Amino acid sequence: QVQLVESGGGLVQAGASLRLSCAASGRTFSSYVMGWFRQAPGKEREFVAAIGSSGDSTNYAGSVKGRFTISRDNAKSTVYLRMNSLKPEDTAVYYCAPVHSIWTLTPVGSWGQGTQVTVSS
Repeated sequence: QVQLVESGGGLVQAGASLRLSCAASGRTFSSYVMGWFRQAPGKEREFVAAIGSSGDSTNYAGSVKGRFTISRDNAKSTVYLRMNSLKPEDTAVYYCAPVHSIWTLTPVGSWGQGTQVTVSS
């Protein structure tokens, strides 16, 4: 089972950019479809983006499409989330997890500890 560690969060102003990383342990990372999710205070965890195992297919939530880019480096067992034009409503704890497919977003493994992103107006 893959173990995940997210990093790269921080406090930024609206309009800024951040790149989140999710480092995975285990030799089977390249076989997993990976997703990014986020949870804002008092809200349910929601889908942000997903990427196929080889990186050739992606899916985004409508709220982030055009601003966020998911990518992966299987040689480094890492998935990234580049976030541009950040808005205060992007404030949340961001998590990565392996998912069933880029369209069926059911997590199939454990979550990391998350990384906090705070966007000030």
